[in-house]
Amino acid sequence: MMMFDYKADPAAGEKRPLGIYLHIPFCRQKCLYCDFLSAPAADGVIARYVDALCCQIGREAKEYRDFYVRTVFFGGGTPSLLSAGQIRKIMAQIKTDFELGKDAEVTMESNPGTLDEEKLAGCRAAGINRLSIGLQSAQEKELKALGRIHDYDTFLKNYKAARKAGFTNINVDLMSALPGQTVEGWLDTLCKTAALSPEHISAYSLIIEEGTPFFEYYGKKTEELPSEEEERTMYEQTQAVLKQYGYHRYEISNYAKAGKECLHNIGYWDRTDYVGFGLGAASMVNNVRWKITDSLTEYLRIFDPSEAETETGKREVQPLSVPERMEEFMFLGLRMTAGVSAGAFREQFGAGIREIYGNVLDRLEEEELILFYDDEKRLKLTPRGIDVSNYVLAQFLLEEE
Repeated sequence: MMMFDYKADPAAGEKRPLGIYLHIPFCRQKCLYCDFLSAPAADGVIARYVDALCCQIGREAKEYRDFYVRTVFFGGGTPSLLSAGQIRKIMAQIKTDFELGKDAEVTMESNPGTLDEEKLAGCRAAGINRLSIGLQSAQEKELKALGRIHDYDTFLKNYKAARKAGFTNINVDLMSALPGQTVEGWLDTLCKTAALSPEHISAYSLIIEEGTPFFEYYGKKTEELPSEEEERTMYEQTQAVLKQYGYHRYEISNYAKAGKECLHNIGYWDRTDYVGFGLGAASMVNNVRWKITDSLTEYLRIFDPSEAETETGKREVQPLSVPERMEEFMFLGLRMTAGVSAGAFREQFGAGIREIYGNVLDRLEEEELILFYDDEKRLKLTPRGIDVSNYVLAQFLLEEE
């Protein structure tokens, strides 16, 4: 069983690990299924946003003197729309204002069609050492149905360019249960991707979100989506196929070569402190959650480098109660195949897992959906539990008095 101890950095001394998320809310074209906070924008707006982002980082860094940065994640939107110079500017701001861990993982999300050799080389020079490429599908019809800006050949060219630029840690995002997708098409996408041997593959099932063009269309025409039986087969085949290519499943939707798990996302799942910079970005530090304003106009005003600091932009500030922290410990940690540590639960909350969740655990064990192992030191989902993970994880919600 793969265990993770990615927090240790001897050079950091007593400082605690911190993840940094940077939201880049711009894309060349909004995908038809996307409900993320993103939209196309003019170059001038993007330039102002980068300045505001650097301003926010500089203003708020003083709050995190007791931390060292273990991971940085450029998410979006499409961060690879930025120029190499803009990415370099943001990274320089982070390096100036934060203590970056010796082996910090620095990820940038990207879309095929927004990368070239010059930009990739510039990103590497700026400190990006992990690239996540949103392929989604190797089938041209499926890419068009999703509203993607690229074809498979463009992805291949960008992937090879990334290798040439020196990227040795690449993730590829894939999506199943797409309109018109067949089991054979999904297996072809899986095999073509795995044959390229990226270090990491994220394989998600399409969720049709309200407010998207997909919802407006497929919410009424579900017959154009794969059947439940087909979707189930795709799900079951994913782990089997990727295992043949040397990938292990370490989280419900994520597969990696040994030692190439995404450290930033593991930080979310085990509740490591993280701070988000940028439009709508979320944070969780010292058991307090908040997000930044999702109004671009307001964000650019608040973090205008030429103006004095008058407000923080923080919204929805929520100190987490002990029951809420327990809930998150369980339903985030159990997403990982290694599960959660009973000792860590007791250390954090002063009580054992069975003291808090006794009846729930008894029922889920009887249903063979969870399993204690390693002399009851750890708890994980069974394969059957992973199959119905939404149901299982919901059982760990607590009623507060």
